[in-house]
Amino acid sequence: MHILVTGATGWIGSALVPPLIAAGHRVTATTRSDTAADVVRALGAEPVRGDLQDPESLRRAADASGGVIHLAYRHDVAFTTDPAGAAETEYKAVTAMGEALAGTQRPFVMAVGLAGLPEGQVAAETDQAVAHGPAGKRIEAVDHILGLAEHGVRSSVVRLPPTVHGTGDTGFIPQLITLARRTGQSAYVGAGDNRWPAVHRNDAAALFRLAFEKATAGTVLHGVAEEGVAFRDIAEGIATILGVPTRSLDADAASDHFGGFARLTGGDFPASSTLTRERLGWAPSEPGLLAELAAGNYPS
Repeated sequence: MHILVTGATGWIGSALVPPLIAAGHRVTATTRSDTAADVVRALGAEPVRGDLQDPESLRRAADASGGVIHLAYRHDVAFTTDPAGAAETEYKAVTAMGEALAGTQRPFVMAVGLAGLPEGQVAAETDQAVAHGPAGKRIEAVDHILGLAEHGVRSSVVRLPPTVHGTGDTGFIPQLITLARRTGQSAYVGAGDNRWPAVHRNDAAALFRLAFEKATAGTVLHGVAEEGVAFRDIAEGIATILGVPTRSLDADAASDHFGGFARLTGGDFPASSTLTRERLGWAPSEPGLLAELAAGNYPS
């Protein structure tokens, strides 16, 4: 099948495209530059110009495809200067692509985080995320995608943990390592027993392929290999890498230390993937987050 992938040059996308091609799919990937187009070709896919901030370009690309896997997001501003703008941009982009796929029964798979789900309990695929805060529009985008199931689109959503780990990771874990190196301590909030779910990028990529090929319309899936890793254990793994001590911080000190990441580092976000595994036969097999840290696959 001909698959359009947005975000193909990103962390998960670059792990997803080669297996899609190996499975016999033809892959077209949106790009915004000649450099990105060269990366896409190196992955074995065909580049097409498309930009989240140009919904019409995505509409055309989706219309020419046999289905969409949407991984792109404006991460450059989503966690810094303009989270609301990033969410609004995505809403317009997925609306345009959804309009192109309406009535075709083609698949449309969207990546999203676990934000908006109840904290302090193990979140299931059946739990409803609630839109709130500056990025609330992203939850509306999810609801829109799922609603396309009533309009002839085999739509599904894959919720991902805060960290998708693996060699070459540039996400939250490397940022925590950089912070610990700079401050000379690997910190956690309170007792550090708040939990982060986790998944390896290769396992996440495998789930997106399964979702595209097999998920029923209107399905929510969880790309969660580990239900909940205590943040204290993550901090201790980082401390071991760097040879620095760990330190427990109260809420005020954590706000100063972690800055914009304080709520995330203190949050308790465990999540289950039981239904996902049952529905699609997804079987994560890559190393867990702590094993990846212990293996020396993150820079010291």
